Amino acid sequence: EVDNSRDSESEESEEENPAENLIWTFSRRFQLSVPKLASRRRVVQELLADLLHVSHTLFSASFFPVLEPVIGVGSACEGWSPHKEEDVVYCMFVPLKPPPGHAFHLEPDTTGDMPQTSMRIRVELVCTCTGEQNMLCFLHHSEEELRRNQVVSLLHTLCTGPYLDVEKIALWFQTFVISAWSVVPQSRYYDVQVLPSSRSCKMKLTKASGRSLSVETIFSVQQGDSDIFLSSQPTEARLLPSTTWLESYAVAEAKFFRHVARQAPPRSCHLKCLRLCARLLEGSGFSIYALKTTVMHLLTLIPLSEWQHGYLLLRVDDTMHYLRCCLEEKRLKHFFFGNEDMPEEISLPPAFQGAQPLNLFQHLAQDPAAQIEAMKEFDKL
Repeated sequence: EVDNSRDSESEESEEENPAENLIWTFSRRFQLSVPKLASRRRVVQELLADLLHVSHTLFSASFFPVLEPVIGVGSACEGWSPHKEEDVVYCMFVPLKPPPGHAFHLEPDTTGDMPQTSMRIRVELVCTCTGEQNMLCFLHHSEEELRRNQVVSLLHTLCTGPYLDVEKIALWFQTFVISAWSVVPQSRYYDVQVLPSSRSCKMKLTKASGRSLSVETIFSVQQGDSDIFLSSQPTEARLLPSTTWLESYAVAEAKFFRHVARQAPPRSCHLKCLRLCARLLEGSGFSIYALKTTVMHLLTLIPLSEWQHGYLLLRVDDTMHYLRCCLEEKRLKHFFFGNEDMPEEISLPPAFQGAQPLNLFQHLAQDPAAQIEAMKEFDKL
């Protein structure tokens, strides 16, 4: 009986090998390796750390926003970019803190037909008379004194009215990068090109060999002490008022993938599963975000011990099956709202815990024809 069992296992492994080999070839040919992503991410993080160090020296006596250490977000920083090497963009959040004498207040944006997740950041002057800093108080010193000492508040530089202006911040930072580039060590190895962008700072770094790195610096403001931020970057291509900021879950997502990496077995297949499924969905109408949400749900539903390398085909099958069920039900729950399986180390605003989960497939629930079309397209895949 034992021998029969072993023969049976041997036959199964032979049957699985062609598929495993196909996936290996497929991923080698089309995907950027995880170590290469990690090493390039480190290059980008070091560059931005050096730029921010220069900014702290340059702006220490002024009242521009305080630039906090960068946080890597998005697929390339999570280790699974769906793109080919030349198309990968390394996204970095630069959190902004108010300078001395200022405070940020987050307000729901009621200026237009925007989702509930859009907000404005009101800048308020606060008294510094009793503070330890040796500085003039914007509230209690005369305008003449402030002008004589060339002290200008944030309200007069990067705001529109009382609100923090995304486009002014982007232009300010882009100008700073161009002027500070020659000072950072990376200027010896890379040429920098600052690309047009109204709400972020996009850079293309090119080596003498012609190899290049694409970086996007996105400005953000933290909500309380949570992992949810307001972001300067819209989630889709649409025109937004320059004082509108959108709620972003990118930092919480990156933190979730770091949590999984610590808990998962060595050579866990969850990132390869994401990359392969992203390639399968390429060219279809299915968003990468819907796929990523699906895999995040499965990582909390299926024990991490079941994500070992040998289970890759099963997990790919689970992912596509889960996505198809969500299409049938016209419902894919947002990962960060009302999720009882959320790892404790991810900090969410209290309102998120008891909130009704947002439905990422709401558009399909409202449009039966779109749902039928999506089902047909998925079945072709």
